[in-house]
Amino acid sequence: MDQTSPADHAAEPDKFLWLEEIEGADAIVWVEAQNRATVARLCDRDFTHDKDILTAQFESDARIPAIVQRGPHVYNFWTDAAHPRGIWRRTTLDDYRSDAPHWDILLDLDALCASEGESWVWHGAQTLRPAHARALITLSPGGSDAGVVREFDMITRSFVPDGFTVPRAKTAIAWLDADTVLLTSAYGDDVTTSGYARTVRQWRRGTPIADAPVIFEVAANDMAAAAAISHDPAHRFVLLTRRIAFYRERHVYHAAGGLPVELDLPEDADIDIGHHRLLIRPRSPFAGFAPGSLLVIGIEAFIAGSRAFRAVFTPTPKRALESWINLKSGIVLGMLDNVASAIDHADATKDWACSPIAGLPANSSIAVRELAADDEASDALLFDVSGFLTPDSLMLGTPFTAPERLKHLPSQFDATGLVVHQHEAIAADGTAIPYFLIAADTKPPEGGFPTYLYGYGGFEISLTPHYLASQGALWLSRGGAYVIANIRGGGEFGPAWHQAGIRAGKKIAQDDFAAVAADLVARKLATPARILGSGGSNGGLLVGNMLTRHPDAFGAIICAVPLLDMRRYTKLLAGASWIAEYGDPDVAADWAFLREISAYHLVREGQHYPPIFINTTRRDDRVHPGHARKMAAKLQSLGYDALYYEQAEGGHGAGADAAQRAFFYALAFAFTRQTIGQGS
Repeated sequence: MDQTSPADHAAEPDKFLWLEEIEGADAIVWVEAQNRATVARLCDRDFTHDKDILTAQFESDARIPAIVQRGPHVYNFWTDAAHPRGIWRRTTLDDYRSDAPHWDILLDLDALCASEGESWVWHGAQTLRPAHARALITLSPGGSDAGVVREFDMITRSFVPDGFTVPRAKTAIAWLDADTVLLTSAYGDDVTTSGYARTVRQWRRGTPIADAPVIFEVAANDMAAAAAISHDPAHRFVLLTRRIAFYRERHVYHAAGGLPVELDLPEDADIDIGHHRLLIRPRSPFAGFAPGSLLVIGIEAFIAGSRAFRAVFTPTPKRALESWINLKSGIVLGMLDNVASAIDHADATKDWACSPIAGLPANSSIAVRELAADDEASDALLFDVSGFLTPDSLMLGTPFTAPERLKHLPSQFDATGLVVHQHEAIAADGTAIPYFLIAADTKPPEGGFPTYLYGYGGFEISLTPHYLASQGALWLSRGGAYVIANIRGGGEFGPAWHQAGIRAGKKIAQDDFAAVAADLVARKLATPARILGSGGSNGGLLVGNMLTRHPDAFGAIICAVPLLDMRRYTKLLAGASWIAEYGDPDVAADWAFLREISAYHLVREGQHYPPIFINTTRRDDRVHPGHARKMAAKLQSLGYDALYYEQAEGGHGAGADAAQRAFFYALAFAFTRQTIGQGS
């Protein structure tokens, strides 16, 4: 039952505002006391056993090294027990195919941390083509979104003393040539109100950043500026993007040798340019095409005034485009058909005729990506294949050849007797909400399966099948059930499914989650006391509202790195960038619906709230840890059973290395056991 009331409790003084001081002395004392109490309660006799299982999984060599090809080498970043912060390494594709590749280590991050006294977390590298002898490496202190950029010499395996260096900031950087980069960095005064880069600078080697000329600038209240560079010899260009809001963009296209042109396109469309094509995926009706279609036109023809678009994908009520890859031979379409993967190729040489890519496993979740990051003529594709109960495989193929299996992950748990079902719950407005149930193929025990129900419901993010290594080992194998709810706000069924779950619709998306919990009860699969609702980030807001609005539907809640105070969220870190998703609390009409989902303000005394475990990280510079801190403190002040734990590192995640993540997740599994039990 919805527990909200029309009273505007946001007008009350915020007694816990002091907890927003991330490094405030009083706040840290409070956090440390909370951590001690939580560890004392949750570190039961099974905790260490679970933590060891998770650590072994996260550090195991029995993982598939993710690769990207640059020149003659494939590159990988790898962590294990000996290298908890990781090594950046490379080998050849032929050697990668072997059971024991000979990796050439380029950078040992643990050694770097030790020598510099820093807690670095890897955030990626951009190599300089065609020789790939230099790289721009981004390192984050403690895992925050903000990082430093340093130029690295691939031959000497050392940082370049006088090379390109960017101080800590939210930065994107790209090579223009050996001595010039395009820099978009929220450094100095180049920052929007959302905390992202406001300018694009053309920065020449050996000159100060402040002297680098600004070639593109957006308004201070825009979300961000961005830049992309094509090095394709057959189609060189720079694309400059003004991100007005999360789903609104304007683009300036500058072909080599030509003049910059602002593209006359809808602000809510996704675009892609390459191989002299312009691809457009509109979020609203456009030029007679449905939202969620993928349209193609020659970029030069479009600039000249043509609007003769071709649709290479048209959505249906259950079939949506999740991703695409623009290859020289055509366009690879990654689709979801009732949340199941389908991969097609639209052939540019055959009038965009579409056909499935042959040789891929049926009934699997498949993510497709390019192998070669710098070879525009290559059609080589990598297919990441998995299922809830099926370990990951990595396959290599093309649109025209059956893929070969490169790597295969061994099982992480015994899936014997487990099955996957897809059910539908019916929301209050009659909409069918699909969800996956993974459980033993048996009659539920008395009282139903202890059920871990996970959801997100935002930002067009689709929740698709993936191998449940940790949940399988620590939950499913012990008799628990795991459920993923495909509620509105995600991207499972295209733009309309997402748009139904934003702004005022966010409350509807959250009610979808409660409807899934109710459907589990109606099917006699579980009882409310044995259902735990879990979510993180936007999903943390989701389950925070399950606590305050639907407490009778759940036996426990896990709320991770959450957004909860919808009155102040735009004032905290990157919050202003999410106004398109949630609304603006400073606009009266928006606050009218936001206050109905502001979980922090919906907390009331005298309710029957289930136990809740709220967790976050101090280095989260995306969703402010104050959301989590204040919610826990408020609940505790009213006598509710609210546990809180805050990692010192980890960014918008669960830790900076495998040991930290294992500890974090083992706490969550302990809380789950102690609240809703387990099947065996």
